[in-house]
Amino acid sequence: MTKPQIWIAAVLILFFILFFLEKSTKRSDVQQKSEPTVTQQTQQSGQAKTPEQMMASLGCTGCHGADLSGTNMAPSLHGVSRFWTRDALINYLRNPSSYMSTGRLKDYQAKYQIMMPSFNNIDVKDLGKIADYLLSLKK
Repeated sequence: MTKPQIWIAAVLILFFILFFLEKSTKRSDVQQKSEPTVTQQTQQSGQAKTPEQMMASLGCTGCHGADLSGTNMAPSLHGVSRFWTRDALINYLRNPSSYMSTGRLKDYQAKYQIMMPSFNNIDVKDLGKIADYLLSLKK
């Protein structure tokens, strides 16, 4: 074999080694990152979670504050019944980006510069419980 052929063979072998290493580490990353949904967590624990517990496990309190009265990252969730019906709020929670063209939400997006995450992987019944809880919060 000539020197160029040896170099090409070495590069190809190195490429295949790195390719298989990447594939094997990617599988373990995916397994570690897959978090159970609220419904799966409820089924595993055998206890029904309250809407407050569901919201805490979804990270809502991280942006909206422990008492949901808002922070510099996200607005208050008190008094949302002025703007949302139950079904509309559930639909918003499932796909918030589809609502970002409305006036109030455009203002929020400009003010808080953070994107509301989508909860389309959460069971609609759980989202309904969360929506009922949020709609019951008074200002």
